[in-house]
Amino acid sequence: TAMASCGWARAVRGLLLDVSGVLYDSGADGGVPIAGSAEAVRRIKASGLKLQLCTNETQATRENFVRKLRGLGFDVSVAEVTAPAPAACRLLRERGLRPHLLVHDDLLPEFAEVDKTNPNCVVLGDAAENFTYANLNEAFRVLIGMEKPVLISLGKGRYYKETDGLKLDVGAYMKALEYACDVQAEVVGKPSKSFFESALAELGVPPEQAIMIGDDIVSDVGGAQQCGMRALQVRTGKYRPSDENHPQVKPDAYVNNLAEAVDIILQHL
Repeated sequence: TAMASCGWARAVRGLLLDVSGVLYDSGADGGVPIAGSAEAVRRIKASGLKLQLCTNETQATRENFVRKLRGLGFDVSVAEVTAPAPAACRLLRERGLRPHLLVHDDLLPEFAEVDKTNPNCVVLGDAAENFTYANLNEAFRVLIGMEKPVLISLGKGRYYKETDGLKLDVGAYMKALEYACDVQAEVVGKPSKSFFESALAELGVPPEQAIMIGDDIVSDVGGAQQCGMRALQVRTGKYRPSDENHPQVKPDAYVNNLAEAVDIILQHL
């Protein structure tokens, strides 16, 4: 099917890759690479195409995230990762915001340089086990106590896939705080346009010469298409057959996995 009409594969200079569900499935054990993905990344680099990982990963610093990916056989560097935490730090500095953080413990070093005294906003990440009632309620109290509550969320995913099954993502908790405080969160990360634009800037390629490859029909595919990119949906990670009937988002193509996408793209170079 993907092979049949590959007009989408033409005139590509760079690829943006989602990580979880495209390169590997995360898990408590460190996760497992998806078959053929490490080789696909090597082939992308050998072909001269530019590569940027565009991830909503907020359970680890970029350094530790890259260390883990390298351990799984992926040849990637920190400079090739666009992630929400550094983008959020930029935004906090620009606006003089001091965050109350509800994030994963392993992400805290990304916010080391940020002033956190007397918070005037809440930053929410994929806190996993830190999403206790007490911690959510504390974030709620900080927000509800503000005259103009500011909630910044590092992504708005509904769920993601780990090796032992699907996991609730940050978006579910974002919605809980939005509802309780009658506030609209600002999303840093996919599918926000500015996040994709900074990934493209780091890639050094205009949107019409880039393809996003992801497993999340809304955040990856829909977000990239709204930025003027082509976007492919892989049938790995949290992909479900129902994604193919999504009322709003139609990918430029479905591919079984990253390796198949790379095969097709390299044939058209």
